[in-house]
Amino acid sequence: MSLRVKRSNPKRNYQVVIIGGGPAGLTAGLYCARSGLNTLLIEKGVIGGQITNAERVENYPGFPKGISGIDLGQLIHEQAISYGLETLLGEVTKAVPSQRHNLVSTSEGDFVAESIIIASGSQFRKLGVPGEDKLVGKGVSYCATCDGPLFKGKAVAVIGGGDAAITEALYLSKFASSVKVIHRRSQLRASKIFQERAMGEPKIEFIWDTVVTQIEGDGVVKKLMLKSTKNAKISILELAGVFVAIGSEPNSAQWRGLLPLDEGGYIITNELMETKIPGIFAAGDVRHNSARQAITAAGDGATAAISAERFLSF
Repeated sequence: MSLRVKRSNPKRNYQVVIIGGGPAGLTAGLYCARSGLNTLLIEKGVIGGQITNAERVENYPGFPKGISGIDLGQLIHEQAISYGLETLLGEVTKAVPSQRHNLVSTSEGDFVAESIIIASGSQFRKLGVPGEDKLVGKGVSYCATCDGPLFKGKAVAVIGGGDAAITEALYLSKFASSVKVIHRRSQLRASKIFQERAMGEPKIEFIWDTVVTQIEGDGVVKKLMLKSTKNAKISILELAGVFVAIGSEPNSAQWRGLLPLDEGGYIITNELMETKIPGIFAAGDVRHNSARQAITAAGDGATAAISAERFLSF
């Protein structure tokens, strides 16, 4: 399946410019284009966003046998461009809000938009160790809700010690044969209630004062190289999957100082995806309190598009 991406000489004025081509941005593009709005979607990486890293998506409605992340992104993109959505590969470098004349500067030139939908997502913090990037989607995951059921009856590990890591471990314990929580310190940072639940779960074990130095596998994850933070002792842990849960960062740098952000840098919106600036909306993982799931991101995108259409009708 080929993706038609407009790479040069797009128009410079649009009713809607969407920043980000994941499920939120693509769905917003589908709704905007289908409503007859002149719409441009700008994506700096791969159309489909982070979901393209998922080897198999089993919790997106309509695909009872599952679907690869890249195929899902392609299908939504094909559907959106069939209604006239234009897409451009480029990086947004600056945005200057102005009533119905918002300037969006990119690596491919400047664009003017009557309204903007920010769907730039977030990026998981990585361990930065050898083998991590090579084995993403092949045993390395950043989302237990997305990939946990793929590891039924298998041994896995979770890296981290905060609420996110312990929540992931508890969820994985429903499927995995065992869950090792690897933490660089001797105590967790997670809320007490999560700690109590994890300590009481027989499938969960803790490896304290330890960091991962390498992820190894021949096509799929096979083992972790571990190092003690106390005595530098090296050990090996054999398993089938590793879930990295050391936080995430929103792609919202261009909006700092322009829009209200929460303490983590996520854009604050209301339930209509409206920001404090009329005509500028945010959807998906870049938004405060997002569930960070493809289906909820798509819902945000639809809501943002409907809100943008209403804004433009006045």
